[in-house]
Amino acid sequence: MHLAVILKFTGILLTLFSTTLAMPMIVALLYEEHTHSTFAIGSAVTLVAGLVLTFVGRGRRELRSGDGFVITVLFYLGLGLFGSIPIYLAESMNASFTDAAFESLSALTTTGATVFTGLDEMPRSILFYRQLLQWFGGMGIIVLAVAILPILGIGGMQLYRAESPGPVKDNKLTPRIAETAKALWFLYLGITIACALSYYAAGMSLFDAICHSFSTVAIGGFSTHDASIGYFASPAIEAVAIVFMIVSGINFGLHYVALFRRTPGLYLHDREVRGYLFMLALVAAIVCFVLVQHPGASDSPIRTGIFQAVSMATTTGYATTNFSLWPSVAPIILLLAAFAGGCAGSTAGGIKIIRVLLIYLQGIREIKRLIHPNGVFPIKLGSQKVPDRVMEAVWGFFSVYVIVFLTMVTLIMLLSDLDFLTAFSAVGACLNNLGPGLGEVALNYADLTVPVKWVLIFAMLLGRLEIFTLLVLLSPDFWRR
Repeated sequence: MHLAVILKFTGILLTLFSTTLAMPMIVALLYEEHTHSTFAIGSAVTLVAGLVLTFVGRGRRELRSGDGFVITVLFYLGLGLFGSIPIYLAESMNASFTDAAFESLSALTTTGATVFTGLDEMPRSILFYRQLLQWFGGMGIIVLAVAILPILGIGGMQLYRAESPGPVKDNKLTPRIAETAKALWFLYLGITIACALSYYAAGMSLFDAICHSFSTVAIGGFSTHDASIGYFASPAIEAVAIVFMIVSGINFGLHYVALFRRTPGLYLHDREVRGYLFMLALVAAIVCFVLVQHPGASDSPIRTGIFQAVSMATTTGYATTNFSLWPSVAPIILLLAAFAGGCAGSTAGGIKIIRVLLIYLQGIREIKRLIHPNGVFPIKLGSQKVPDRVMEAVWGFFSVYVIVFLTMVTLIMLLSDLDFLTAFSAVGACLNNLGPGLGEVALNYADLTVPVKWVLIFAMLLGRLEIFTLLVLLSPDFWRR
């Protein structure tokens, strides 16, 4: 563990982030808002902190895998806290430090849970900033840093593995990790531009189209309006959102390979993608069936059901209606669908479809073993055998996930007088980086107490970093290495 190199790279990443605050500052100037000074202060403070850390940790040393974990956690936490400065200083927001940090980290982790109301009257620069944070958090600003800062050198792989989501993180699309990160970011940028143009063609204003493209491709769910996508009441806009939410929930590495080799058939051959699409279709069918059986629940049960099913199952969190008021099991089905989430290597949250699929295959194998005790039944994805080490990692992740989830639900109920449904859905929504919950957090998280908000902030970070990246730092063995 090299403290100097950790401080150096954390400082470089903070310095990089400080430059991005120029974008919302320009928006503030364009719309003649007084918030430009808050972004200038936030940028200056972040820049100074980054330069100080870079100077303290000067020198050339190679990153180790353990250093990558520490830098990733420090950066997300640090960026979330430094990113809260413009929100905290903006007089029109009247936000406490806790609320500003909650909003900033919710955006950065692409959770989309908000503590604010009155978005339609909020300064456009702040709205743009929230969306921009989600966009950076979607692919991971650390992966961006690896792509554009060759100074990271070999150590870039440690950051890439620590930040990238999914159970298998060692597969590189190109021989060099910097080239891999660049390829992913150019693809991410291209999909974002296509999404923005599609929203604009469907009837959104240019500002709304850009902002919603950020949160759609990042699967973040923040909107510039209190009514979210429902504000536009447009089937065309909802259709655009559905398409790009589905696309963004698929492994970006698979997107790259399919595009580079010009073989779209790869999607249908990928077991995880097939499972992902099957889950979306199944959840949509169940929700639509429930809404059709209750005519008063929605004026357009099929349209609303499909949109809300895709939005929740991909952990985006957009809404066209208050689905928490829907009858029967529909809200619970939507919340549970988010636990599975999207594909590994996508911007989606949740456990990831590949893990769910492997757990299912393991269950089938155990049934076969009961019937044929002496049989040998390898687990395969397509024609490829899954190593036992991967299965152990999947079960380890799932076990820790369940323990962490139940512990946080219990802790929140001890710290507040929230009912079980609210506590359960709040933790589920934050740990899965979903956003909207049920009960008292169906619309926003404004009324929660300060301790509960910090517990949920921790849940967001755990979910974004896939639990182990953060929990490994709490192990004494990690620091004794």
